[in-house]
Amino acid sequence: MTLVDLHNDARAAVGVKAQVSWSEAVAAKAREHASTCRTDHIQGPYGENLWWGWSSTAGWVGKPADAMGSWVGEKPYYDRSSNKCVGGKVCGHYTQVVWSRTTQIGCARVTGCNINGRSSTLIACNYNPRGNINGKRPY
Repeated sequence: MTLVDLHNDARAAVGVKAQVSWSEAVAAKAREHASTCRTDHIQGPYGENLWWGWSSTAGWVGKPADAMGSWVGEKPYYDRSSNKCVGGKVCGHYTQVVWSRTTQIGCARVTGCNINGRSSTLIACNYNPRGNINGKRPY
């Protein structure tokens, strides 16, 4: 499955009817960030999710499903009634994935990044329009 498919499946699972589509312009910004191998968020016109991983298995490369599994795995920590993350956990990656007003995504994957001294895969996805607007619900 593509990252677009994985995003749309996660959105449909909570009743978000609006699907996202791929934007090459948004992807270009994701590629720009991913190519730096930096794991800190950058300010810009788009929302952003970052994922990185590594393995001791030779030749391992992180896959889009790994990133989405991590981001969607935050779902239990989002409490819709309070519109907050609960239990001191992070849920903003998940809420960006399902943000109903987002219509375009663009992502990039870079391998061989040196992150914490390990050869890692970095996946960056950008979102247009951005989500996680204070005081607004994702759906």
